[in-house]
Amino acid sequence: MIKMNPTILAIESSCDETSAAIIKNGKVLNNIIATQSVHKKYGGVVPELASRAHQQNIVPVVQEALDAAGITKKDLDAIAFTRGPGLLGALLVGTSFAKSMAMGLDIPLIEVNHMQAHILAHFIDQPHPRFPFLCLTVSGGHTQIVLVKDYLEMEVIGETQDDAVGEAFDKSAKLLDLPYPGGPLIDKYAQNGNPEAFVFPDTEMPGLNFSFSGIKTAFLYFLRDNKAKDPKFVENNMEDICASLQYSLIRMLMQKLKRASNETGIREIAIAGGVSANSGLRHELQRLAGERQRHIYIPDFQYCTDNAGMIAMAAHYKYLNKEFSPLDVSPMARMKM
Repeated sequence: MIKMNPTILAIESSCDETSAAIIKNGKVLNNIIATQSVHKKYGGVVPELASRAHQQNIVPVVQEALDAAGITKKDLDAIAFTRGPGLLGALLVGTSFAKSMAMGLDIPLIEVNHMQAHILAHFIDQPHPRFPFLCLTVSGGHTQIVLVKDYLEMEVIGETQDDAVGEAFDKSAKLLDLPYPGGPLIDKYAQNGNPEAFVFPDTEMPGLNFSFSGIKTAFLYFLRDNKAKDPKFVENNMEDICASLQYSLIRMLMQKLKRASNETGIREIAIAGGVSANSGLRHELQRLAGERQRHIYIPDFQYCTDNAGMIAMAAHYKYLNKEFSPLDVSPMARMKM
């Protein structure tokens, strides 16, 4: 029997965070996250190590979510999980656990698209955009402009043709010998730097699409040439380098986002994904709010990075729409929106 006020356990395991959350009657009660520190010494996420860490973390994380909500397994009406996109081995852990638990409790199973969930995080305990709205989803693996027509009706109208902007941040940080994850460190240094100190080229792409591979290559040669002249170039100019790089990456994002708004006539604009925590991007979006009466929506920091709270929010709407999954469902590493 379908309930109008369901209690759902949501599980997120797409990359290097094991997370569980409980949502009841559309309100997220908690959002438990176990972050994996093992990847720092390798300068990036190691898929096999991520999978092993998920196996170690998933039971205690789920139990903590249940305990924090003051409920037991018998109170659950459905189990939700991230089907994709993400690392296949990591997704397998969450998918297998959710399937087993749903089968054992004889309750519905709900698959969730990770990128749709990032967008629906806007509907967790905060002012949210009105339909239709545009959402710029920016992360280590994705850069998209999405036309959101309803909770479960979304259309990608622009996306990167190669690297994601989050990858450009992290790989540029690695070239600067900054520890992983480097994107937030670039943001930190950039706040005290001059964004016009150095100029990096934009990559022109047709329509609303993006490309970030070119600026990564340009940045590599920029560092090589300047360090050949001055071995302490990075050390003496770190803040200005980071500010200039961040300015260029954000400029490319904002140009396409403004174009999408002008072409569609939509003034409701949101951002989502890990890079939405970037202070420079948030500042530029606030500036955009003053242009042509645009309304800007920025998620809380806890819902920017990967988390089960957003999975729970998406699962709530899918439950009400009776969108359940069979028990033979498999994860999809390259799942499309």
